[in-house]
Amino acid sequence: MTASPFDHPFLSGLLGDDEIAPYFSAEADIRAMLSFEAALARAEASHGLIPDEAARLIAEICAGFSPDLPSLRAATARDGVVVPDFIKQLRIAVGEEAAKSLHIGATSQDVIDTSLMIRLKAVVFLFAGRLSTIAAGLDGLDRQFGRNRLMGHTRMQAAIPISVSDRLQAWRAPLETYRDRLTEQNFPVQFGGAAGTLDKLGPQGLAIRASLAQELGLTDAPQWQSQRLPIADIAGLFASISGSLGKIGHDIALLAQAGQEIEISGGGTSSAMAHKQNPVSAETLVALARFNATALSGIHQSLVHEQERSGAAWTLEWLLLPQMAMATAASLRLAGELVGNIRRLGAA
Repeated sequence: MTASPFDHPFLSGLLGDDEIAPYFSAEADIRAMLSFEAALARAEASHGLIPDEAARLIAEICAGFSPDLPSLRAATARDGVVVPDFIKQLRIAVGEEAAKSLHIGATSQDVIDTSLMIRLKAVVFLFAGRLSTIAAGLDGLDRQFGRNRLMGHTRMQAAIPISVSDRLQAWRAPLETYRDRLTEQNFPVQFGGAAGTLDKLGPQGLAIRASLAQELGLTDAPQWQSQRLPIADIAGLFASISGSLGKIGHDIALLAQAGQEIEISGGGTSSAMAHKQNPVSAETLVALARFNATALSGIHQSLVHEQERSGAAWTLEWLLLPQMAMATAASLRLAGELVGNIRRLGAA
């Protein structure tokens, strides 16, 4: 039993996503944090800040290092963040001499925020592909049923007849916008040191940050440790995606309620009424849209990030953003399945 429906033993069958969930696992987070430390060492060696041999050894150890997870758990309960114990363990692993060159100029937030950006970049790439698949499915429905007629509704009342193409265009247009926004999304490295000033690196700080970003395939950007717009932007995009998919789900549920203008395969069964095929996927899209809309308000609360670092606002992001990503993943998965299950739309 788990507290999250996204990895619950049976609710995850409806709300989970086996492709996306691993990116929010402890293992993925650790791999990304190790990537940060290895890349930082290489970047600092390239600017002569640490010896090349130390950077080589740090990168080599990071490639195969497995921390003591119970120790990380206990230390996080004490420190409020995993990085101090993580770095302590890693320093032991690299040895006394190379340890002097590890994590130079960095702070816990640099490691954690950059780990998140590394993983979100991969997730967003997958989301863009799913949006393309859904759009292609809608195009297929348009070719097959676009000339058919639907009754248009305004304010939940019958208005005038429209074509299936008209409805499909309303579904498809925002998805194409989101796909473009995802492919253009920036994923900035976070590297500011103790208070965001890169004080330990002196005049080399900006050049090292640029090299670090290049090593990790992220965007070089000024520190954003207390300016959480990158988080709010991606969360807002997640909420918009699930919201537009929820609109599709709601429309399809209403079409199924009327029963004359749509035929869908793969509906859910009822324990009490064997004749029913419930529009489960459509309903779940509505629920996920509302979930993300609600969670987004919490992310916006985390913009109130006092002074140079906020433990409270930062922790709030950890509670909300992974759940929003998983809700968006489930929305995309379910929408793709739902569009593929439409067997008839409109009347000829």
